[in-house]
Amino acid sequence: MHNKIFSSRFTQKCLVLLLALAVCPAFGVAQAPGGRIPTPRNAEIRALYFTGLMAGSPNGKKIALHWRATGGNAIVFDIKDSDGIVSFASKQPLAGVGKHPYIHDLPAWILWLHQHGLYAIARVACFKDSRLVKAHPELAVHSKEGRLWIEHKAPAWLDPSLPAVQQYNINLAKEVAAMGVDEIQFDYIRFPTEGNQKDTVFYFQKADPSATRADIISSFLYHAQKALRPSGVHISIDVFGVMAWYRNVDLNATGQDIVSLAYFCDAVSPMIYPSHFFNFDGYKDPGDAPAHFIGAAMDRFSAQLQDTGVVIRPWLQAFAWRAKTFSPNYIRIQVQTARQKNGNGFLLWNAGNKYQVAEEAMPTMMAKPGAYFQGGYIYPVASTALASVQPPKR
Repeated sequence: MHNKIFSSRFTQKCLVLLLALAVCPAFGVAQAPGGRIPTPRNAEIRALYFTGLMAGSPNGKKIALHWRATGGNAIVFDIKDSDGIVSFASKQPLAGVGKHPYIHDLPAWILWLHQHGLYAIARVACFKDSRLVKAHPELAVHSKEGRLWIEHKAPAWLDPSLPAVQQYNINLAKEVAAMGVDEIQFDYIRFPTEGNQKDTVFYFQKADPSATRADIISSFLYHAQKALRPSGVHISIDVFGVMAWYRNVDLNATGQDIVSLAYFCDAVSPMIYPSHFFNFDGYKDPGDAPAHFIGAAMDRFSAQLQDTGVVIRPWLQAFAWRAKTFSPNYIRIQVQTARQKNGNGFLLWNAGNKYQVAEEAMPTMMAKPGAYFQGGYIYPVASTALASVQPPKR
């Protein structure tokens, strides 16, 4: 196990600096804005995912209130999704924000979440950004012939190794951290993995030919951590669930060396959606084997990351795609299995933000403290504020 801790060349270079910073974590931390309460990295999070559009809508507030009333304690919301649309009025020149961003007053939204008992996680989809590729093709992945490289139907990937691309995402995160969010979550923190990989050309291949994709991704997260440290905000990262199997083919394609990355963040959130484990472990219908795939992935992640001290907080499936048995019990199986396998809280993903099934699962889980999650809330809220909460319109 120990020989994998230093598997990234970049990690070896800066671990000494990280250890020095770790002994004085409060160094340079400013007073928390937006009503943010300083929290330990292992605080138990029970969250739903919102698009930027949902976060900025009245219905988003209704869903958030109902989630808090049924036992949830956090919301993950988009600052920038893989389409590249920035959800708030960012001051970053590359953000290209229109006159009417989805979240018209981000500090007010964050403060509202805190006042209503919800931990705020801002999601930044880093290197897949179809809007910016179109607006600034010089920042995109190119083919060997000089054209924009296409993974599927249209160019959509920024070059993760370009300093300007990395700095743009770090600047967005810093801007949002200053507004009071509790956590920055980096998603699409990887290289593209499909399409004609042999036809890709990246900046680092000329700038640092000895570097690997894993070096580039680890370097980015190291610099992000360094930039965000003064704000006191937590950092989490999303990684493919398949990374738990630690296969060279996945590591070489994505650049997601989870052991290396764990040193530069507070929480790792593997996307363990059972329906996505095609051709794994002999299951014809993996979507209908949540206990197996949640359990197997969590066992592997726990073993790989046991020496890093990072929190493992998985993304779980809250959608019915390729899961005939999807139901409130399906949610409960995932949550219980993740907890039994050393998970600390959970995040529920539904791209359409439809969470009725998840909400129906909560009363049974809340009635059994310790079996599904420990419970408790980071942000208090007056019981009267939730007493009249009604389920949102579906």
